[in-house]
Amino acid sequence: MQKIMISAIICTYNRERYICKVLQSLLDSGRGCDYEVIAVDNNSTDSSAALIKEFAAAHPDFPLRYVQESRQGLSYARNRGIAEAKGDYLLFLDDDAICGEGFLQKLQHRLGSSDADKIEAWGGKIEPLFEDGPAPKWLCRWSRSWVSALDMGKEEKLFKGKAYPIGANMGFSRRCLQDCGQFNCELGRSAGNLMGAEEKDLFLRLKAKGYNIHYLPDCKVEHVIPQSRCSRDYVRRFARGVGLSERLRCKGNGTYHRRLFSEGVKWAGTLVLFFGYLIVLRPVCAATLVLFRAGVTRSLISGK
Repeated sequence: MQKIMISAIICTYNRERYICKVLQSLLDSGRGCDYEVIAVDNNSTDSSAALIKEFAAAHPDFPLRYVQESRQGLSYARNRGIAEAKGDYLLFLDDDAICGEGFLQKLQHRLGSSDADKIEAWGGKIEPLFEDGPAPKWLCRWSRSWVSALDMGKEEKLFKGKAYPIGANMGFSRRCLQDCGQFNCELGRSAGNLMGAEEKDLFLRLKAKGYNIHYLPDCKVEHVIPQSRCSRDYVRRFARGVGLSERLRCKGNGTYHRRLFSEGVKWAGTLVLFFGYLIVLRPVCAATLVLFRAGVTRSLISGK
């Protein structure tokens, strides 16, 4: 086993309801590990900052640092976390993602193993935790990513093709980020909007340089999903954010026309699924998949 240090980076914006649960889960899962936790506050206006500082004071042996990033946006906050980190590996967790039992211990053991297939980037399993009741009726295999769910099975494997981890539970070696760069600050969420694509952009850069990205099923988190993320209105707003993000990303790297073609392919798949779910008497799934695709296409083309 190699001796390594992990920097766990949590970027937070107005998450007073969850932030202490996330910190407690890291504290519980990190006993005996060499790690640090960096909480990056991106201009929260609630009590998040006070709660983080109170947690640090109540647990003096917990290696927690609080920093502020005044430039608004998740990518700015993540890049600030990278600048502050001292570890060999950088773990990113959402501020409403609760670590499973032994999370940091399992991660450190895997990253420190001496096998030949060294890990430079990874993503872990993410299970949605619906806060206010059952899963929405529209949830299916093809819409699980809308609630940041990720489950590729029980065995470790590589993210192949266009597949990549989800930001609620992902990580990189320091060397990998030094080689491929950081998060694109023109992309990603900012002050509650639903923009994205900054993770996709970075992982595609990694793949272009030949880095393998590993799926680590034992490093699991539960991701809290409030009722507000289960509504059709959320699906509409999320689809708009995806479309705008993809337009910005692809116009920036010169692949916009290729992305328009792939959108046509996605429509073909969506229509097949639409009729398939109608046949098995799941009309809500059918209608919501079309609603989402229409929203993405509209914003991808119009920029609105």
